Amino acid sequence: MTSTSSTPDFEIVIIGAGFGGLGIAMALRRAGMSGFVIFERADDIGGTWRANHYPDVATDVPGISYQFSYEKNPNWSRVFPKGAEVKQYVEYCAEKYDLRRQIRLNTEVMARTWDEENRYWKLDLADGTTTTARFVIAALGAFVEPKLPAIRGLNTFSRKVIQTQAWDHDYDLTGKRVGVIGTGATSVQMIPQVAKAAGHLSVFQRRAIWVFPKPDLTIAPAVQSALRRVPGLLSLTYRAVSAVFGIGIYGVTVKGAQLPFLSTVPMTVGRAYLRSQVPDAQLREKLTPDYGFGCKRPSVSNIYYKTFTEPHVELVTERIEEITQTGIVTADGREHELDVLVLATGFETSTTPDVYRKRPVTGRDGFDLAEFYQDSPLQAYEGVSLPQLPNAFSIFGPYSWSGGSWHEMVETQSVHIVRVLKEAARRGANLVAVRPEANERFFQFIRGRSRNTLIGSPTCATSNTYYLDHHGDFSLLRPTTPAQARRAAETFSLDDYEYC
Repeated sequence: MTSTSSTPDFEIVIIGAGFGGLGIAMALRRAGMSGFVIFERADDIGGTWRANHYPDVATDVPGISYQFSYEKNPNWSRVFPKGAEVKQYVEYCAEKYDLRRQIRLNTEVMARTWDEENRYWKLDLADGTTTTARFVIAALGAFVEPKLPAIRGLNTFSRKVIQTQAWDHDYDLTGKRVGVIGTGATSVQMIPQVAKAAGHLSVFQRRAIWVFPKPDLTIAPAVQSALRRVPGLLSLTYRAVSAVFGIGIYGVTVKGAQLPFLSTVPMTVGRAYLRSQVPDAQLREKLTPDYGFGCKRPSVSNIYYKTFTEPHVELVTERIEEITQTGIVTADGREHELDVLVLATGFETSTTPDVYRKRPVTGRDGFDLAEFYQDSPLQAYEGVSLPQLPNAFSIFGPYSWSGGSWHEMVETQSVHIVRVLKEAARRGANLVAVRPEANERFFQFIRGRSRNTLIGSPTCATSNTYYLDHHGDFSLLRPTTPAQARRAAETFSLDDYEYC
């Protein structure tokens, strides 16, 4: 293949300055590769931890595992750090690795188009300008755009509307009639805090969520000191907690159908916990999921269930028919009058076709990523790359999320990407693309592993889980252990890519 390549504006553009974008940037820096820039559409870094600042936002996995293995923090103030403390960790990583000077805030990529002749990507930005990059690494995260519920009349509500991804801290909820739509992980944290201020709180639940006790203890200074000073203690604790969560997620979601006790035992524990918190049998029944443990991401809280026993808090399980100017009408004909409507309805995932209709990605021979995701089973070699998208990598592609925390997956994907970029440099190549046969081999391997999992079993039929994509495939998670994913990233044949 001959080349008429010209020099692009940037060697590497990373899209996104959340933990994914910062993580690959840190990996590049550690590998001695500094020719990159990070485009971030928001006015600050942090991704999820910049956008989400609703009341009581916190991690739902222990902080000791919610960090990079090579940048461990011994100073978490509690087992489950609050959002502000996680944001501080984000800032620390950016400062330590001198990433700020390579971050372009308020820079949104609206379209990516592959230029085969010049062997680079053209990036159309929101300000109307265009730039070019030899390589593009998309670190969009798992959840990209806030999702609005498809409810008739949503736009007609004339009073205060708050989306959890853009919480209005200046608005006083005291004494207000508040309605919350959604009972996912965000609501488990937020609802008890809203209930403390609201005059009346109506929570509109479509599906219940499994909730377990939260050992949210403060970490004593003596423990922090030991983690800093005792050789190997921090690393040992990190590895142990990460292994428990990583193997636990793999065991339940992948092996739960063959080993039912992996799901039924936690369900028994969850029901017992609910019984200890909610004496009323009818209320307990409403709060009990009708799907198995592991079908959706569970949550932890010591006060969520108890909140529904408060006299001014109502759990509404009747279907929402419409939203009016002043409230919500449910299927029983009742209108719930509200002063404030809180939308806790989640995000569009980054593998949703609409994400790429709004921001098109066009590869070789007119390949359109939105159409591909719409019409074909989701796929990406090792969760990282596609043959039709040369010089392009993803931190979160189909079948990539493995491990108990996001950071473990980011590190695994970064190992893969750095290996390919270093090999391209060694060979003097300015174009790399995974070979179709390698992509197909991985696709068949991963689809085989995805069969007979708990997620695809009747146990999860009513869960409406985002673990399954719009084709009904189990593509959000990688159905292998985190260790297998890491070994694959470290050992896959570099000849699975073409270099020229």
